[in-house]
Amino acid sequence: MSKHCRAIFAALNFESTTNFFMKTQITKMAALAIIALAANTQASAQLASQQNLGEACGCPPVASRTTVSMSTLATIGGANDGDLTATNTILTCDKTYILDNKIYVPAGKTLTIQPGTVIKGAPTGTTLAANAILVMRDGKIFASGTESCPIVFTAQADPLDGTYALTNKGQWGGIVILGKATNNLTTAANYSPTGAAGFFGTAQVGGVNSVNGGDGIGFIEGFTSADARNLYGMPPGQADDNDNSGVIRYVSIRHAGASVGANNELNGLTLGSVGRGTTIENLEVVANDDDGVEPFGGTVNMKYLTLMFNNDDNFDYDLGYTGKVQFMLSVKLDAATFTGGDSGIEADGDDNKANPTLLSRATIYNSTFIGNGSNTTPTGGGSGPWAINAKEKVEGSIYSSIFANYRSGLNLIKSMGTRTGTAESYHNWRGLNTAGNAITPTLVIECNTFVGNTASLTVGGSTANLVAGDEAKFLADGNVVAATVAGLDFNFAASGTTVSDQYNAVPSPQLASTCVPPADGFFVSTNYRGAFKPGQTSWLSNWSYSALLDATNGLVACPTDINKDGQTNTNDFLDLVGQFGTSCD
Repeated sequence: MSKHCRAIFAALNFESTTNFFMKTQITKMAALAIIALAANTQASAQLASQQNLGEACGCPPVASRTTVSMSTLATIGGANDGDLTATNTILTCDKTYILDNKIYVPAGKTLTIQPGTVIKGAPTGTTLAANAILVMRDGKIFASGTESCPIVFTAQADPLDGTYALTNKGQWGGIVILGKATNNLTTAANYSPTGAAGFFGTAQVGGVNSVNGGDGIGFIEGFTSADARNLYGMPPGQADDNDNSGVIRYVSIRHAGASVGANNELNGLTLGSVGRGTTIENLEVVANDDDGVEPFGGTVNMKYLTLMFNNDDNFDYDLGYTGKVQFMLSVKLDAATFTGGDSGIEADGDDNKANPTLLSRATIYNSTFIGNGSNTTPTGGGSGPWAINAKEKVEGSIYSSIFANYRSGLNLIKSMGTRTGTAESYHNWRGLNTAGNAITPTLVIECNTFVGNTASLTVGGSTANLVAGDEAKFLADGNVVAATVAGLDFNFAASGTTVSDQYNAVPSPQLASTCVPPADGFFVSTNYRGAFKPGQTSWLSNWSYSALLDATNGLVACPTDINKDGQTNTNDFLDLVGQFGTSCD
C-alpha cells in the first residue's frame, strides 16, 4: 500500500467505523480501491495541469491555442528594434506567444501577462541576438499568475508534457528587469559614455556617488553596451530604492540562459538595480544554463523561490544588493547527469575591486539548498561547488536554512588580493580585520544546519586555511553540522526526464531555530530551519515543475481533504463516494 493510501486509511479510521461502512454497503476492499484511485490520480493530474495550463481560469488547452510571434507586437529594425509598440501590451492565455526577438518594454510602457499564459522562446544560437524579454527602467511587467493558473516561459520545443529533458538548457535568453535602485557600480568597469554628455545629457566620467562610492549606472550583463536601453541604475544622487518595476508571481522560467559570448550566458531572471516596490514571489527557474536568479545591486525583496537543475549558481547576488529573501528551494541536477555546476549561493560584495562604501548585504531566511555531492571543479573554472560562496568583501545575513550535499557548506575568502581595505568576507564574518583587531561582524551566518557536506566550513577553498577559533565561532552561532537529518533525503537521481530517486526537502521532525525573522511586514515569523514547515501544505504545490516530474518526495500534500475544510474525515469519504463513477468532463 502506498504511503498516500496508508495516510488516508489511518485518517479516516476505518477500523472504528465498521458499522458505518456496513450501513452504506461498501466493503473495506472497495473503499480502499476508491481511495487508492484518488491518491494515484495525483500524477496524472499534475501532467494534465501542465498540458492544460490555466484551465481553472478558463484558458483553452495549450495545444489548441493560436500562435502569435512576439515580434508582431514590436518595432522591427532600427535603433528601437524590439520595442513594444502599445502603451500596454496584454498577452492572453488563449494564445501561445513565440519569443522570436529580443523584446523591450520601454520606459512608460507596460507588459501585462494574464494567468495561464505560455510564452515560448525561439532558439537563437550563440549571438548577442539571444531572444529575451528586457524591461527597461520606468517600464513595467505585470506577470501575475495564480497557483492554479501559473505563467510559463519555456523553450519553443517544449511540449509541456514532462518529456523535454532537463539537459535542454540555454534554448532561449531569459527575463531581464532593469530599475533605478542603489548599486555600487563604477564608471570605469561598467559605463563608457558616447561623447562628452554620454547617454544622460551630462558627463559621466568618474563622478562620485556620495552614497556608495560608485557612479551608480552601467550596462546589464549579457547585452551589448552600445544600446542605452540596456542601462540600469541611476546617476549619483538620483537612485530610488522604492522603484517599482511591476509584479512577477507564480511564474515558471524553463530551459533559458542562452549564451551570448564566451563564458557569458543569460540568467533565468536577471535583476539590475530593481527596487523594493517590485513584487517577486512564487517564482521558479528550471534548467537554466547560467544562474537561476541574479540581482545586480538593487533592493528588491523575494519570497517563495524554486531554483532547480541550473548549471551555474542557483542564487547569485552582487554589486551592492541589499534585498530580503525568504523561503527558497535550490536543487542541483544529480551528479550522474551533470557533474559540474557552481554554488548554491554566490555572494559578491565588490566585483569592481573599488572598495565601495556599499557592499552587498542581503538578508536570507528559511531556505533549503540541496547539492549533488559532486567535488568536480565547475566548467570554466572556480573551486566550488559550495553551498554558500561568500566572496569579495560581502556582508549580510543568512539564517534558519539547510545546506546539504555540497563540497563545502560555507566558503569564505580571506586573501585581500588586489583589493584595498582591511576586511574580506572572512574578516566580516570572523569579526577580526587583517591586523587581528576586533571589528563588528557584518556577515552573519547563524542558526543553519549543514548536512552531508564534504566539509562544513572552508576558507579560501580549503579546511587547511582554518585557524584557531574559526570552527568554534561557526558552532557558537547556532549552526549545526550533521551527516544526516531525519526525514531529509538529499539523494536525487534523474535521467533526462525520468526520476528514479526523489529528494525530500522536509526534515521530520522539524529542526528548531531560535533565529526568528523580524516583524517588518515582509518576513513571515518562523521558528524552524529550512524552506518548508513539516505538517503543513507545501508552498511549492502542484503548479511547479517539480510536481510535473514527480521529483519531490513529501512536499505536495496528500490529497485527502476532499471538501477543503482543513481536516480529513468521513465527510471527505462521503464526498468521494458521491463522485465515484461519474464523468470528470
